[in-house]
Amino acid sequence: MTVQPIRLFGDPVLRTPADPVVDFDAELRKLVADLVETMQEQSGAGLAAPQLGVGLRVFAFDVDDVVGHIVNPQVSFPDEEEQDGPEGCLSIPGIYVDTKRRMNVVATGFNQFGDPIKLVGTGLMARCVQHETDHLDGVLFLDRLDAGARKEAMKEIRQAEWYDAGAPPVIKASPHGGAAFGLGGVR
Repeated sequence: MTVQPIRLFGDPVLRTPADPVVDFDAELRKLVADLVETMQEQSGAGLAAPQLGVGLRVFAFDVDDVVGHIVNPQVSFPDEEEQDGPEGCLSIPGIYVDTKRRMNVVATGFNQFGDPIKLVGTGLMARCVQHETDHLDGVLFLDRLDAGARKEAMKEIRQAEWYDAGAPPVIKASPHGGAAFGLGGVR
């Protein structure tokens, strides 16, 4: 296990949809361990493989003392209830914006050994699952904001000391509609 550098906003890997995991091998287990260790070192609630520069559909989470991971997640919503609250991202450090998400989520997928798992989440866990699944689709939480909130967030990002004006960011439309996925660094 090794703490890895986290890719920051503007890195193209964050905008590239990740590939499904097909090999449940030692390399995947190392990736999962690196995700968990890096996420915890940065005090994040979640971390997706693309944030470490790895284009695979896997993410780790640490919400309310529940630490785990899911490979090749498929997300569904048991109801229409929504939540609106602060959301941030380890790839966009220091920026937190109220973001609408679904309140409840069910994610199915696999663990690092290829065994099927099911994760039922509400509140922060639901936000985390949606946020991290967005990362796997090349979507950032900024994409889920209305135009005014996105403009204000971009202003904050451009003023952040980590921002690189030489690698301008790209905002893209979410493929999931208004209230669906996202989270990645809110505690």
